[in-house]
Amino acid sequence: MASAMVNRGGFYSVIKSVSVAVGKMRSYAKAAPGTDIVSAAPNVSLQKARTWDEGIASHFSTTPLNHIFKDKKVVIFGLPGAYTGVCSKSHVPPYKNNVDKFKAKGIDSVICVAINDPYTMNAWAENLQAKDAIEFYGDFDGSFHKSLELVVDLSGALLGTRSARWSAYVVDGKVKTLNVEQDPSDVKVSGAETILGQI
Repeated sequence: MASAMVNRGGFYSVIKSVSVAVGKMRSYAKAAPGTDIVSAAPNVSLQKARTWDEGIASHFSTTPLNHIFKDKKVVIFGLPGAYTGVCSKSHVPPYKNNVDKFKAKGIDSVICVAINDPYTMNAWAENLQAKDAIEFYGDFDGSFHKSLELVVDLSGALLGTRSARWSAYVVDGKVKTLNVEQDPSDVKVSGAETILGQI
């Protein structure tokens, strides 16, 4: 059945087929304005984008959420995956191109996170020439997104459990605004321009 869906409409038809599930997920997501991300995802760490050799040199270190969010103003956005079409062409570039506007509003970090390993995230960031503007993190086992209930099943596109497409403005770990796409193939509410207007 999944292959028939792919043959008829391609990847984006499969993505659109999960929009109902995403809508249900939105209603029950733990993350919401006022949520303390560190408390909602206890003992969870992310993996900063890096090369394999850098991973070995760091003894495969991870970054606790507290280090990412404490005493900082952060814009963070999640997406289904490195190297996928909408993520590469429509979601990341506007964040990269508007980083100076974010900094002018007092944002300390603009962060991109996905359920990928940090080595794939690193290669993708370099491919997009965005590593100097955006911090990229891998959520290799999905524990961050699962803790916040910001996951979607994209098995129909052979991606498995992935991040929903979302963005948030977070101050000292507290979510001030959260935007989750109804359809993970769209960038309607989670894009850079939207969150710039919310800061």
